[in-house]
Amino acid sequence: MLNWIWGIGNGVWIALLCLIPGVNFIVMIVLGLRGSRWAWNARLWRDEDHFKRSQRRWAIAGIIVWVLVLGFFVLIFTSVFGALKGSDAYRMSMEEVRASTAVQAALGQPIDTGFFVTGNISLNADGGGRAQLRIPLKGPRGAATAYSQAIRNAGAWDLRLLIVRIPGREDPIVIINKSNLPLPGSPLET
Repeated sequence: MLNWIWGIGNGVWIALLCLIPGVNFIVMIVLGLRGSRWAWNARLWRDEDHFKRSQRRWAIAGIIVWVLVLGFFVLIFTSVFGALKGSDAYRMSMEEVRASTAVQAALGQPIDTGFFVTGNISLNADGGGRAQLRIPLKGPRGAATAYSQAIRNAGAWDLRLLIVRIPGREDPIVIINKSNLPLPGSPLET
């Protein structure tokens, strides 16, 4: 599992080809099929038991490294989505979405959100900032996506645009459009 590192440790120098993009996947497969033979022939081992213990340690180290790397990426991934869902811009957007009679009629109640909230939030030192969010929605009658844009002035968020797009429906549900952005086929909700 640690392919090129394992290769250096066992004197199987062909494993360094794992560092070359495009070739690396093929080399990993070949190492899986032939690596033990090459490692047995590349070094002097006391006996077969010594060799097997050494390879078992390499396998355990590889699993530990991959679990740690995977855990790190899961932690980063969940913290980014958690930060978006924990923002005031998200909270305000969801309050407006849940209060909208048009969204309630289209999706039913209760309106829940999916896990994969995407977008970006930038904050300035002077209390300003911007937020653009894409929020997956689901209700008993179907799913939709809310698009939100907010501006932060003096530490307070102001929702400038909030629309909900429902698959199969041409016109979005416009909840807020303070900037009067042109949205084709979209009457403003009153």
